Amino acid sequence: MGAIDLAIVGAYLIGITLFGLHFRGKQRSLRDYFLADRNVPWWAIALSIVAAETSTLTIISTPGLAYDTNLAFLQLVFGYLIARVIISIIFIPQYFRGHLLTAYQLIERRFGPRLRSLTAGLFLITRAAAEGVRVYAISIVVGIAIGTGDLASIAIITLLTLIYTFEGGMRAVIWTDVVQMAIYVGGTLVGFFVLLHLIPGGWPVVEAVATAGHKFRIFDFSFDLSKTYTFWAGVIGGTFLTTASHGTDQLMVQRLLSARDERQAKLALLSSGVAVLFQFSLFLLIGVLLFVYYRVPSVLFGKSDRIFPTFIVEEMPRGIAGLLIAAILAAAMSNLSAALNSLSASTIVDFYLRRRPNADEAARVRVSRLATTFWAAVLFVLAVISRHAERVLETGLKIASVTYGAMLGAFLLGTLTKRANEQGTMIGMACGLGLELYLWTATSVPLTWYVAIGTITTFVIGYTASVFFTPKTGLVEARA
Repeated sequence: MGAIDLAIVGAYLIGITLFGLHFRGKQRSLRDYFLADRNVPWWAIALSIVAAETSTLTIISTPGLAYDTNLAFLQLVFGYLIARVIISIIFIPQYFRGHLLTAYQLIERRFGPRLRSLTAGLFLITRAAAEGVRVYAISIVVGIAIGTGDLASIAIITLLTLIYTFEGGMRAVIWTDVVQMAIYVGGTLVGFFVLLHLIPGGWPVVEAVATAGHKFRIFDFSFDLSKTYTFWAGVIGGTFLTTASHGTDQLMVQRLLSARDERQAKLALLSSGVAVLFQFSLFLLIGVLLFVYYRVPSVLFGKSDRIFPTFIVEEMPRGIAGLLIAAILAAAMSNLSAALNSLSASTIVDFYLRRRPNADEAARVRVSRLATTFWAAVLFVLAVISRHAERVLETGLKIASVTYGAMLGAFLLGTLTKRANEQGTMIGMACGLGLELYLWTATSVPLTWYVAIGTITTFVIGYTASVFFTPKTGLVEARA
């Protein structure tokens, strides 16, 4: 990259860090630090939700996926939209009954402390592992752009993100998300039109070549369970996946809890679906344009994840390349800050405060910042370990999907039934989690089906087991 591009990237990194630090000193309680005092407008939460589910691996791996295949990934996005309606009906009303800071407090209210510890612990493990893969994706971009090694690339972004997340809490996370989403969507749009301009013949040539290569194909209505992206796998699997990720994962639930009221939380979640559909369509179309531009097998790039970053650095005009690299880093830092804050929130609220319930607010905020630092170190280590992963988008989804089914099954047992109890639900979760691990390690079942299978298994076995295990008198009725 040239001096101009490096200057743009440097200006972004410094600017976003200083912007995040602007919110320091406004956190006097856990409600301030983790929920921004529940005073964030719905539109900012909507953009933050989109930014939180968009990482570097989304921006670099989605075009690579389209380069290798077609637009079939959009079938999964349709399920994302359906799930948002389900969450608005089932989960959001439950979260706004009381003063909750984490999703897993709802589990304790319905079942008991043991199940709360189990679900919160699963979240911490899964989110950290999946985020480690996403943080590693940063090094792919930074390494190609400025030539730094994996360790240096990961360390730079992790440290800068930690600085403003540590100081500003959720308020800094959400408002930097808004800025970063504007940067990465705007930068990607610029990249789209520049790439289109660089293809001789423009859109007519793109249309002809892509049509001949079946690149515009979206729907596959076959019932082949071995295929990852079919209409049925996308809509059913995508619905279960997003209901779990946005309805039970603290990373997303924390944003919904930051809304001023239940109505604004629903509005934020539903409107975020429109933005998600637009941006995934944009990322996939860039993959199609790259296919038309290069017309060579992706294996020549090493990994398909390297195609878009390589194009940016080698082919983009000066200034535009820097803007696009900054856009990709914006998505990375946005996702990382969300992970750090949510991991810290669950650690403090679901574990620390149960042992230190009498700690004053100043001590709670101080320990929360220490937890944020701890998780930054953990994610750095996991990112280094993740360097041997294959296509990072699918690797990240697989890691998350392995536990999402058990989590969603437990939450559905708690919200949709009165018969389910803590012991039966824990048995159901163990069976669901075990089956999902088996699907991942010993079968060729596509990742799009993991959450649906795990959820149904957990729900059915959990409900059945609850029938055979009698809870303490009045416990379930009182919590229901």
